[in-house]
Amino acid sequence: MRISKIITAALVAVSGVLATPSFAQDSRLERLETLDAGRKWDAVGRLDLNGQGLCTGALIAPDLVLTAAHCLFDPDTSVQFDPTTIEFLAGWRNGRASAYRSVQRATVHPSYVYNGEVSSGHVRNDIALLQLQRPIRNTTVIPFETDARPRKGDKIGVVSYAHDRAEVPSLQEVCGIMARQRGVLVMSCDVDFGSSGAPVFSFETDTPRIVSVISAKAEVKGERVSLGASLAEDLDLLRANLTARNGSTFQAPVGARRVRVGDGPGETGAKFVKP
Repeated sequence: MRISKIITAALVAVSGVLATPSFAQDSRLERLETLDAGRKWDAVGRLDLNGQGLCTGALIAPDLVLTAAHCLFDPDTSVQFDPTTIEFLAGWRNGRASAYRSVQRATVHPSYVYNGEVSSGHVRNDIALLQLQRPIRNTTVIPFETDARPRKGDKIGVVSYAHDRAEVPSLQEVCGIMARQRGVLVMSCDVDFGSSGAPVFSFETDTPRIVSVISAKAEVKGERVSLGASLAEDLDLLRANLTARNGSTFQAPVGARRVRVGDGPGETGAKFVKP
């Protein structure tokens, strides 16, 4: 995975708050191995990407999955994957999912340009919506609601998969917003390769609501931080793009191979940026 540009403005803003007590109490990752532990998180799932890697996604409507835009691109060729070769595995845990769905079409933020680099512009626009071929209508897989962008100092949580824990989702229920600049959130959450697209949750209401998705990972003064996009009004724009007449439906080339569980995804996923 290539080292990319420094996200200067956002990371400078966070350098002075790394040791503050409000971020010293982040919880550890909890593996959601049992049915009971993972039940309310079943709308978070693993995305198997054309047999070439994995990301994390979350259901925000019966047929819509929110993830990071860069997940939809081949890192070697910079070409967007055929969405129909992507599969969403809701609540994937130890070889089984609560629901399996192939993707029908996808749209990325119109200002997002994939070129393998990481910059504030890339992170700010690093969101995508996937429309599933069939809605998930399962009483145990309840789509999450989204909410307004969080503020600096807010407590948040993340549910994600990663290359070294691809078979079981993990929850970090307490981490924090360290800085917010130009649509980029700098967070203390623990992420790794494969965590790209993982939903960032606010717990300000009775039920968790998604306020961001994980885009990248960085280091500031030796401390690891994660970076994400503020959703704001961009979700409405992505929804409109999916339903537009000329939309972003990808025509699958002849002979395109659909991903199946067990094909052995490679170690791609969250980008790294190391200041």
